[in-house]
Amino acid sequence: MTAEDRRPKTDDQEPIVWTKVSRVLIVKLRSIGDTVLCTPSLIALRKFLPDAQIDILLEDWVAPVLDGFAETDEVVILPKGNAARLRVARELRRRRYDVVFNLHGGTTGTFLTFATGARHRVGYSHYQYSFLYDHLLSSSSDYWRQPQTHSAEQQLALLGFVGIPVEDRPKSSLAVTSAAMASVDARLTASGFTSHDPAFALIHPAAAFATKQWAPSGFARTAEFLAQKGIRSVAIATKNEREILAELVRGSAASVVTFDDLLLPEIAALASKARIFVGNDSGIAHMAAAVGTPSVVVFGSSNRNHWSPWTDAPHEMVFEELPCQPCPGYVCSEFGEPKCILTVRPDSVTAAIDRLL
Repeated sequence: MTAEDRRPKTDDQEPIVWTKVSRVLIVKLRSIGDTVLCTPSLIALRKFLPDAQIDILLEDWVAPVLDGFAETDEVVILPKGNAARLRVARELRRRRYDVVFNLHGGTTGTFLTFATGARHRVGYSHYQYSFLYDHLLSSSSDYWRQPQTHSAEQQLALLGFVGIPVEDRPKSSLAVTSAAMASVDARLTASGFTSHDPAFALIHPAAAFATKQWAPSGFARTAEFLAQKGIRSVAIATKNEREILAELVRGSAASVVTFDDLLLPEIAALASKARIFVGNDSGIAHMAAAVGTPSVVVFGSSNRNHWSPWTDAPHEMVFEELPCQPCPGYVCSEFGEPKCILTVRPDSVTAAIDRLL
């Protein structure tokens, strides 16, 4: 089946003449994981338009995720504040993009897409203010002709809808910069690692919501299991999550090195050095998958069909099946506490690690 055969007939606008396209913008105003999962679309776009200017608009705090990423020419940074965002909108219009894809349908992204003045603006028909787009796809399920689609597939579908080949479904990918690697090597050396140490495991015990956060005691048992195999553990989180790291360290009989101040490019570098990643469903898990690290990801409330690691690297998802999954995840309305994540057993996680190792 060709891309033309697969494309739903919901686009009644003039077709994009790709031989006349020289400037393309991707709008992706979301989190770390969403940014990682847009890299397959950037890879497909670059393969199709090797000589075009391909830029991506990201929020300032997440933009470093794509440091060194070769498939884009420029990361345009969107700061906070209305005045600053208005300046960015004016700059985007000045650049005269031919085609703009909004890979997520938020209101801010829609208005910035429209503000570019691009002749072709591509989005989904369910986006709010969808009348501001010129090309609207009904759904990724219609495009791929399957009931369940991954986040990466949902983004790729928008490209395929307007004629870009995406049938090979590229996997997520991140660059590891030399500066980030040098910084990580120095941090590991200062923490007692030497060039003769065996490979380490990277643990990420934090998550955005309680329904996605496995108990620190479970990660403590995981660190002990890894230590028995001669693998040291390095755990990471943010400064706001340092108590999670402290609880993990207190609860583990094995030594765990912790970092709560790594920059996003440093996390990519650290993950690329790890023998295995073990953590919750989070943006950090997607970063580990994107640098090719084998991973064990603990799932709670999230939709596994939508948020599984999008990678060719070995990986396993660990979860306890409940009829209320998936759910939005902000609170547990079924039990009052997130049984989906709290009932995941340490031996399920260690068994998955065993299989990958």
